[in-house]
Amino acid sequence: MHPYRTHSCAALRKEDADETVKISGWIDRKRDHGGVLFIDLRDTHGITQCVVDEGSPLLAQAEKCRVESVITVTGKVRERPGETQNATMPTGDIELYIDDIQVQGAADVIPFQVAEDDGAGEEIRLKYRYLDLRREKMQKNIRLRNNVIRSIRDRMHAQDFQEFQTPILTASSPEGARDYLVPSRLHPGKFYALPQAPQQFKQLLMVSGFDKYFQIAPCFRDEDGRADRLAEFYQLDMEMSFVTQEDVFNTVQPVIEGIFEQFNDFTGTAHKVEWMPHLRYEDAMLKYGSDKPDLRNPLEIVDVTSVFARDDVEFKAFKGTIEKGGVVRAIRAPKVSDQPRSFFDKLNSWAQGEGAPGLGYIKIENGPDGFVGAGPIAKFIPEAATEELKKIATLEEGDAIFFICNKENEAAKFAGRARDAICDALPEGHIAARESGVFRFCWIIDFPMYERDDAGVVDFSHNPFSMPQGGMDDLENKDPEKVYAWQYDAVCNGFELCSGAIRNHKADIMEKAFGIAGYERDVLEDKFGGMLNAFKFGAPPHGGCAFGIDRIIMLLANEPNLREVYAFVMNGQYEDQMMSAPNDITSEQLKDLHIKLDMPKAKVKADEAA
Repeated sequence: MHPYRTHSCAALRKEDADETVKISGWIDRKRDHGGVLFIDLRDTHGITQCVVDEGSPLLAQAEKCRVESVITVTGKVRERPGETQNATMPTGDIELYIDDIQVQGAADVIPFQVAEDDGAGEEIRLKYRYLDLRREKMQKNIRLRNNVIRSIRDRMHAQDFQEFQTPILTASSPEGARDYLVPSRLHPGKFYALPQAPQQFKQLLMVSGFDKYFQIAPCFRDEDGRADRLAEFYQLDMEMSFVTQEDVFNTVQPVIEGIFEQFNDFTGTAHKVEWMPHLRYEDAMLKYGSDKPDLRNPLEIVDVTSVFARDDVEFKAFKGTIEKGGVVRAIRAPKVSDQPRSFFDKLNSWAQGEGAPGLGYIKIENGPDGFVGAGPIAKFIPEAATEELKKIATLEEGDAIFFICNKENEAAKFAGRARDAICDALPEGHIAARESGVFRFCWIIDFPMYERDDAGVVDFSHNPFSMPQGGMDDLENKDPEKVYAWQYDAVCNGFELCSGAIRNHKADIMEKAFGIAGYERDVLEDKFGGMLNAFKFGAPPHGGCAFGIDRIIMLLANEPNLREVYAFVMNGQYEDQMMSAPNDITSEQLKDLHIKLDMPKAKVKADEAA
């Protein structure tokens, strides 16, 4: 007999009754029923109920074994009596009567429960991550991750993509975030960077003639942590030669759609998978206030600046902002005038919590001469202006309309957040409630190539390696803010899952594009000399994209935080308390790297106090 197991803890059935078997695993639960000890033994496959009979010489030994100890048990399989069978367990028709127990790994008192959710906080869960990973939910999530990645690989290979591994130690590159830097021992004063993405390498593979590349790529960005962003993440990175934007969409869309269809009932509820028509960036910002809109939310934003700019409208709070170039955005909430005052008060409090003075609104009611406005600011909007408002926002009796006034960019973004807040405040079953049971995808296209900050400085607004839609002609003859790029994002249920572009593959256009963003030629040569020189030796038109693996799995598992779909992760401050990282290094290591520390004064004082 095998020294550890003849079966897994999920394998035994009625047909195995009277067989002598051996299984190994962790003690999930123990229950003492009047001298008869029941042990639920767990491995990654499932659970088997084991029994130590009353009077057994093994009883004292079994009682000493703490929960989460690893044991190997040998015994005879018996069918459970009918009234004790458990239909919810695959092994619920049998139990194993123990003849021998071997303790493989004794457990100390555990810091939190594994067999059930005892509300342990994130910090302790991450400190003892190996215990947390024993939980059924975490085991399921990690298996989902494995299965999704395997399916992605199969689907990409089926379309004749070749899989590559690109360097982890590379050069710093302006990808839109801060690099993680690695000092070089052999080249004092110089640093490698961990890749924010394999951008240049995958483009160079196209220049090398490979035509179709993909990689499950590790990426690193030194950004502040949040629920849907980690310092280290993985993406389905792909690139193709001789393709248009639509070719990229038509290639990758079936892969992603297939993944979501294959695993869409992971949480026990089947979801529809729908792709909506493409949205231009400008339209997405106007209608939804976001370049990653949740299209399950039916509410839309409209521009009503013209209403509040009228001479007969005396609402000074908006009037002054409009005169300074501001805009007024509005969100129609259908059939909410019967909601209690608390519905509107909570939304007003929400807006104040977001830093706004409040969230003005009017309700459309049936008056003696037709529909009239009611509410806090209705008195400032005369009948003629109300009629114009009704036409622009398609208002009907019983509707309410909420207003946001600010500079255009700020108004758009706040209106986007307000749109979601209003939708979330609606009661379940309301005609405008957020739809459930669907993964709703959309491509956001036609991103502006550049943006200006408040000081008028021009910089790239998205991926700097994208091809301007009008090529060199646009770069030479248009205001930078009017230049559009062949850039695109894929969004799903309010999350950006993908970013990509048709690349700039011409050296002269690349030099011009970076020059507009303030990069001198010598900087361009220093940062991107390898790729720039490669383009001078014949580069094919090419494009691609990258889908975030972690966000895909987070959506499929219906988890609110990326940390729930990784095996090992850091906390929100990017500390790994389990491995004590980041940690101090020795003076000898610093000397090897030719580095001296110049610590912030607050850190020095804290260390001295400690």
